[in-house]
Amino acid sequence: MAAPDYVPADTATADRYYVSPPRRPQPWMADRPGELAGGQPEGSGLGVPGPDQGYALRLARRFEDRLALAPGEHAEDALAGCVAVALKRAAAFGRAPVSADVEVALRLFGFLSPTPGEAQVARRRELFAGVGHPHHYGEVRRLVDLVPEAVLRLSPAEVEAAGADGHLTLPAPSTGEQHG
Repeated sequence: MAAPDYVPADTATADRYYVSPPRRPQPWMADRPGELAGGQPEGSGLGVPGPDQGYALRLARRFEDRLALAPGEHAEDALAGCVAVALKRAAAFGRAPVSADVEVALRLFGFLSPTPGEAQVARRRELFAGVGHPHHYGEVRRLVDLVPEAVLRLSPAEVEAAGADGHLTLPAPSTGEQHG
């Protein structure tokens, strides 16, 4: 843009261009407090990190009006537990959560079934009681650890078909195991 004649023109600034900062002489090291030395820890109860995990909460809200809850069950508990299972499924595929992850988790526990069986409802009450509260992380981890990766790799249709036939059963929760 042209400037009026009365504005002085400094020709020295017109010849400037971008110059990157000087090179760092030493390589960067993870030596600050809180840095993970040796990579992400692995083990029971630690979970698996994945990208954009908070998006699973938004996806779960899309299923809220379709939940088949029995008396005494709460949508917050069902969604919190199933979101955690959905995140495990997404991480097993090495990606961010998608709607199918949440659907598989909800179908796995019969929350999308119009007529869940009495045994399934009793089991859900035991597994999902209070997991919607942030202080119940240990219970959420135990719930997630119940679902084998082979089951998580099934499609929503395969989970629905296996659940309807009664072929898909999860192991009973271990009460003596501590998760951190």
